[in-house]
Amino acid sequence: MASILITGASKGVGRATAVELAQRGHRVIATARDPRTLDDLDVALRLRLDVTDQESVDAAVAQAGEIDTLVSNAGVIFAAAVEASPIAEIERLYEQNTVGAIRVVQAVLPQMRQRGKGRLLFVSSAAGRTVRPGNAAYAATKWALEGFGEALALELEGFGIDVTLAQPGPISTGALDDVLTYRLPGDPYAAVLGDGRIPPEAMSTPEEVASAIADLVELDTVPLRVPIGEVAKQVLAARDAAPYDRPFARL
Repeated sequence: MASILITGASKGVGRATAVELAQRGHRVIATARDPRTLDDLDVALRLRLDVTDQESVDAAVAQAGEIDTLVSNAGVIFAAAVEASPIAEIERLYEQNTVGAIRVVQAVLPQMRQRGKGRLLFVSSAAGRTVRPGNAAYAATKWALEGFGEALALELEGFGIDVTLAQPGPISTGALDDVLTYRLPGDPYAAVLGDGRIPPEAMSTPEEVASAIADLVELDTVPLRVPIGEVAKQVLAARDAAPYDRPFARL
């Protein structure tokens, strides 16, 4: 049994992962900005943790006790062409999706180093290696997270702490049904962006992603990057095969 702290456990993949790991017999510390959203979860601890608030991160990690694995899941999204993306909204995405993830990592690393053992599991995205029109800000935060994660894996060699980046494709959590969207007057990018809809058959369920994440928690050793779902595997394989002197979305 491992002791696992999950960020963003109030809904979607975070909640499904908390349920899956608890059912497998692990000690799960579920966290969310509003811990009341966790009341119905059958887990060891339900704690307030806002990844953008250092005080709440420090308090939650202190209350959690020993943490064997961090599942860094909290994240937000919006859709817009680059020209139409409000700077404040781009900053908000970076603060939660990238800086927030690193903030929690910094809080849990000291105890893992002292024990000489631990696992940092980032819920990244296939968008952490690919891009599409209208998704620049979100993808950029995940590309940045992947860079941090890869550097962290190098830094932690020899400390007994491993790093893995889970890369799911689109997920049927409802978050993609009505994405916060910004458009310019007259929308000169309408033909490029389209309606942004993703076919239901292209989406993984939260439970499918949670099962894959739980498997990564339980593996003896993990790869640095793990595509989750057939769409993610196909898209990332195409990205790897694409020439780097042309935009992937234009191929």
